[in-house]
Amino acid sequence: MVPRALTGAGALVVVLVLAGCTGPGDEPAPTVTSARHATAPSSDPTTSAPGPSPTPTPDARPARCTTLPEADEDADVAPGSATVGVEVSTVATDLAVPWGIAPLSDGRVLLTLRDDAGVVLVEPDGTVTPVDGPGADELADVVVHEAESGLLGVTVLAERDDAVDVALYATTADDNRVLRATLSGTTLGDLTPVLTGIPRQWYHSGGGVALGPDGCLWITTGDAGDPDAAQDLDSLGGKILRVTPDGDPAPGNPFAGSPVWSYGHRNVQGIGWSADGRTFAAEFGQDTWDELNVIHPGANYGWPVVEGRGGGGDFVDPVAVWATDDASPSGLAVTDEAVYLAGLRGETLWRVPLRPVGETDADGVGEPQALLTGEHGRLRAVVALGTAGGPGSRSDEDASDDERALLVLTNNRDGRGEPSDGDDRLLRVVVD
Repeated sequence: MVPRALTGAGALVVVLVLAGCTGPGDEPAPTVTSARHATAPSSDPTTSAPGPSPTPTPDARPARCTTLPEADEDADVAPGSATVGVEVSTVATDLAVPWGIAPLSDGRVLLTLRDDAGVVLVEPDGTVTPVDGPGADELADVVVHEAESGLLGVTVLAERDDAVDVALYATTADDNRVLRATLSGTTLGDLTPVLTGIPRQWYHSGGGVALGPDGCLWITTGDAGDPDAAQDLDSLGGKILRVTPDGDPAPGNPFAGSPVWSYGHRNVQGIGWSADGRTFAAEFGQDTWDELNVIHPGANYGWPVVEGRGGGGDFVDPVAVWATDDASPSGLAVTDEAVYLAGLRGETLWRVPLRPVGETDADGVGEPQALLTGEHGRLRAVVALGTAGGPGSRSDEDASDDERALLVLTNNRDGRGEPSDGDDRLLRVVVD
């Protein structure tokens, strides 16, 4: 077990000295981008007092949120190859610090811009169109960007012929919160709070949102500079949360009346599911070990007592770890053959081959393989396109590659990278 003494006020001092999510020299001094982002207008509907505040979105038709089944040991999972090759093409360029990706079924891709509190649509031909409307105006007014915080994750809740219901993770002057709205064409409707009161800070904000295979909304949070919060079940910080699309605690959650699914996390951003029902999440370490975890309901993942593997006991060990210089994993995607993690400091797309469910979590994965190392700089997000003809395909001729394709965002303009002409980029990565 690796002892950690970073608790309470002392932890804040140490983190500020380290100035980074994963170690020294990786964090710029906090800055507020503009006066309009200094406070949230009191009249804005997204500025309610912190705390869970489920509110239905008019005319929304989300998937039904049901109990998550256990991982199926008998599922037919073909082991992923030990190594693969990749082919990379550029979909879009000159993106301003993109953070989250949500492919749409019509081939467009929705992206969030962290610092600008903006949302853009990328057409199949690479054209980038800003999203406007009342929801976009509200985001510009309410989102506060400082260092790692701002407009972060995005996911699709439901699609109809004429509209898409989306959820967004945003930092405000008071908290981190999840908002939902309906996108019609390039117009975003009014924002409605789904879950508020997630602890905020300019670092360790978490920020992932994803619609799970159970139809529930999963939210990943950070400890917001308070490591003790990760062990406090009354705090939403340092947790993986599971709620209905309206914000109520989801059925089957391990703690009655609570949105908490798992705890003891330092800073989780990427989450995804394998076909056999396992939940995977990527976690930033402090200055020693980054983690890939298999997530179990009610389980404690150790922070701040343990960073990396602690030898079991009261805490669940990760299935893979990396030195923080080699990874800093943000986004995560799961395909039928592997888990992919987008690495920031490591400038690497890490691939962890899947194995059938075994006696231990670690039995269910192979040795990590490094892809794209140093070729495109910092990598923020990754999503899998899934079946042929699915979302995000760029043209008919390459639609057949979609079942092996990923979308990857670079993050070289986030204040820590070394941007080149054309950064940041949305890349299409086809696995061979």
